[in-house]
Amino acid sequence: MKNFKLYNNIVGWVTFVIAAITYLLTIEPTASLWDCGEFISSAYKLEVGHPPGNPIFMMTGRLFSLFASDPTQVAAMVNTMSALCSAFAILFLFWTITHIARRIVQKEGEEFTAGQTIAILGAGLVGALAYTFSDTFWFSAVEGEVYAYSSFLTALLFWCILKWEDCADSPYAGRWIVLIAYLMGLSIGVHLLNLLTIPAIVLLYYFKKYDVTVKNTILAVVASVVILAFVFYGMIPGFVKVASRFELFFVNTLGMGYNSGFLAYIITTAAVLVWAAYETQKGKSDVRMKIAFLLSVVIVGAPFFGDGIWIGIIITAAIAGVLFLRKEGVNRYWLNTIVMCMMVILIGYSSFTLIVVRSLANTPMDQNSPENVFSLQSYLNRDQYGEVPLFYGALYSAPEKAYSDGRYCKPVRKYGPKEWVKDVTLPEGEARYVSPGRKFEGYEKDDNFKMLFPRMYSSKDVHIEEYKRWADIKGHNVRYNQCGHTDSRVAPTFGENLKFFFSYQVNHMYWRYFMWNFSGRQNDLQGFGEVDKGNWITGIPFIDNAMYGDQSKLPPSYKDNHAHNRYFMLPLLLGILGICWQLMQKGRGVQNFWIVFAFFFMTGLAIVVYLNQKPLEPRERDYAYAGSFYAFAIWIGLGVMFLYDLCKRYIPKRVAAVAVSVICLGVPVLMAQQNWDDHDRSHRSVARDVGHNYLNSCAENAIYFCNGDNDTFPVWYCQEVEGDRTDIRACNLSYLTADWYVDQMKRGAYESAPLPISWTPVEYQTIEAAIVEDDPRLGGKMDLGLALDLMRQEQVIKSTGMDGVSRIYARTLTLPIDKEQVIRTGTVAPEDSALIVDTMEIGLPNMLYRSHIMFLEMLRTNNWVRPIYCATTIGNTLSFINGYERLEGTSLRVVPIKSGRQNVNTDVMYDNLMNRFRWGRTDSVFTYLDEPNRASLGNLRSVAYTLAFSLANEGKNDKAKEVLDRVVREIPAEIIPYEDYALYFAQVYYTIGDNAKAEEFIGMMRDEFVPRLEWYASLPADKRNCSYEMSPDYVLQKLSQTWQLANMHKSPMAAQLRSEIEKYAGVMR
Repeated sequence: MKNFKLYNNIVGWVTFVIAAITYLLTIEPTASLWDCGEFISSAYKLEVGHPPGNPIFMMTGRLFSLFASDPTQVAAMVNTMSALCSAFAILFLFWTITHIARRIVQKEGEEFTAGQTIAILGAGLVGALAYTFSDTFWFSAVEGEVYAYSSFLTALLFWCILKWEDCADSPYAGRWIVLIAYLMGLSIGVHLLNLLTIPAIVLLYYFKKYDVTVKNTILAVVASVVILAFVFYGMIPGFVKVASRFELFFVNTLGMGYNSGFLAYIITTAAVLVWAAYETQKGKSDVRMKIAFLLSVVIVGAPFFGDGIWIGIIITAAIAGVLFLRKEGVNRYWLNTIVMCMMVILIGYSSFTLIVVRSLANTPMDQNSPENVFSLQSYLNRDQYGEVPLFYGALYSAPEKAYSDGRYCKPVRKYGPKEWVKDVTLPEGEARYVSPGRKFEGYEKDDNFKMLFPRMYSSKDVHIEEYKRWADIKGHNVRYNQCGHTDSRVAPTFGENLKFFFSYQVNHMYWRYFMWNFSGRQNDLQGFGEVDKGNWITGIPFIDNAMYGDQSKLPPSYKDNHAHNRYFMLPLLLGILGICWQLMQKGRGVQNFWIVFAFFFMTGLAIVVYLNQKPLEPRERDYAYAGSFYAFAIWIGLGVMFLYDLCKRYIPKRVAAVAVSVICLGVPVLMAQQNWDDHDRSHRSVARDVGHNYLNSCAENAIYFCNGDNDTFPVWYCQEVEGDRTDIRACNLSYLTADWYVDQMKRGAYESAPLPISWTPVEYQTIEAAIVEDDPRLGGKMDLGLALDLMRQEQVIKSTGMDGVSRIYARTLTLPIDKEQVIRTGTVAPEDSALIVDTMEIGLPNMLYRSHIMFLEMLRTNNWVRPIYCATTIGNTLSFINGYERLEGTSLRVVPIKSGRQNVNTDVMYDNLMNRFRWGRTDSVFTYLDEPNRASLGNLRSVAYTLAFSLANEGKNDKAKEVLDRVVREIPAEIIPYEDYALYFAQVYYTIGDNAKAEEFIGMMRDEFVPRLEWYASLPADKRNCSYEMSPDYVLQKLSQTWQLANMHKSPMAAQLRSEIEKYAGVMR
């Protein structure tokens, strides 16, 4: 046994080294897309990121950032932290697999044979390395996000309970339980996913300590859910809930300063917990012990589920009843263990103090501004994301519940709990909280349209269409009454509700990801159910072709996708064998199966139920289920034990163990070979360079408006970490709907002055939106300044009868233009002065939200002093200024020039693109870009084409050619296929007289789009649910345009293109 421990440690650390080297070789050298730029910025300067926060990640990331030689290396250091956390997760996975295999195989009082030792170590190695090279885990291991750290803590938590199992009968075994509780407290400061290990931990404890019966097993499962609920729904929100009552009393009643009640609560909680720990360990009085224990449970907020207080009172009374009325008495050891666990959970949870402290410092990134206990409560509850119905709620077609006030039929409003905010009218030095009332949260839905387990709840048109597609909804008529008027609507049946749950939420949003990791992946294109995007595959042609059509006929951009990974279902089959082996061992084997299954289920399908995801998610969500894939990797390792038991019947045990281990190691080797090229990020810097380009498209001291993750977080990273263009103020329009963000925009940051907002906090806190309607007396037009001033008047706000909603009385707002000011500030060059309009006319949509109102306020107040830009990717968010924008890079400058077509400042944009822009290091043959990165650089290619086209129209052919050649060189087709942009590039090359280059792009169009038609024609009728880009209408349209261009310029490919079009046009008809 001594030798086994030695070998177990050695092979475990070898596994760690393999994983660490793999991840360190493939980390991204700078920030990645999505939330990574935000997380790295948050860690580097300890700034407040998005709810519910991750202070432990921040502090650890800050520690790693200290090893950076300069700010450009900070991201690499945080990414290194993720890589090492992931490698440690692999180490603990190895030891988890060997522990489980050892516990099942080992007979009491017997030593392992050499064959058993080799087989167990082989099982650990195969399972751990399979997870090392799995798609989802590798993705998170090489970027500065919380999921790698979360996986490490999950692995550590599960390993700790296994260590407890080894010494469960020791008098000090309870220390492992307390350690687990402490790690859970810490994990709250990284990600709440780690709490989902609780059911598996409770089951393991039960199997070790209690007699296994059906009744006891049910009680153990119930207990695990109750413990999870007390931590997740009780302690985490309840602690802050109780603290808020203290804060309100100390500030409003005792007249003390802000956060005085919070501090008093922390001191009181610490005192009560210490007292309870003493009484439950050494106290002489059982009554004092029970009182101290009850107070400790109440003071930490564990009973206070939900918004009200009655549930908390009922739970507290129930606990008191058990303590004082139970005939058998209570176990002092258990009470002490519970108190110690609550204490260490709160010690870990106290890391969120960092969030409050840094928010009070008014850091440049200060999301939700959680600087007091009330805003912290909203922050931790993720209030800004809204509520999703889980067990009971309304369906998408539900009408609003209504009542009659005698004159009108009005919808019934829904309000949240009472809110408390700082009184901003008080002089500095004084403190008081005031309540603006209960927050308006929308309208109540008719009860006839509510059901248990609602899966289809979003009333957005795009989501409704997807619900109908995924569930094939026929529905049934449901009658309802509004103010005495009876009507009916079609609502989905409960069966259709379940069909959507299984077809979309379970199959598409979980099993598809599961199969990516253990069977194979079609490509890295985000799929919404089409046969050509983002599906799982096996790598076995006849199976894949039966599911999605002939894969060999896919066009090059699909067939040669780096993420086309084939594992031939080998990891899946090995995992299934591992499940079979556990169940075949009976006794401990079956018990261990249920422990691993609880882990697998809670971190997989339970998350599916909890998230209740809508269709059309903005990105793939496989990272949320990494814990479930971790559990399955345990079964992959145990699959080696199945094969060992099978082979040892026919060949010597030692030979069988070595042979099976070596052969099964081929599975992770295959996964590494398939996955390396699409997980190696070491040759790219797209996110950083995209952020740099957005900033360097702007003039000095600009205001830059953005909207989404990938046009915001890269910019934040560049400014906060690398100090790039800190004279510019980035303003996210999604956040600008919140009053706390307007507060921050009114503060300066680095070299940027506060944004030009003249409204007071009371004014913009009161107005959330404005209805736009024409007053016939105004002739459809109204001065912008007058409209804004009217909204600031309280009586106008109240006139709508809706909370926080004002009115604008004209659909067109006018802004007079001071032409001299426009020229003086450099907004428009003197030579373009004739193009300046006398008055900007801004056509409004039916509703404006706070972000729109604040934008218009800045446009008015700024008076062209600071340049105003919008990212080219904001879409229709600011559609009312369309036509008053001039392209100067990847950002559009707002100018008082009305243009019916694309307005391009070719001189400025040429200089930006040729001399200031960065290109993501995509000129390397080793560079791999996934779909979001290709889209980000594709946007750069798009604006470059627009510049070249404009230059060609201006007769600047040499510059147009320089631009096109630069793009072709910096973003080669091998890295990002041109697809239909090949047509546009060919058009400009023809225009400037470079026919040879144009022919190359005509050839690209032919080679990409003709195979699309061939593939589509080969599909059986029931498999033709392809993406729009592969549909025959779209493909034939693009080929027709290509033929017209080629024919116009007498290209030798024109005849071939026409022949292909005629051939397939007939087939498609």
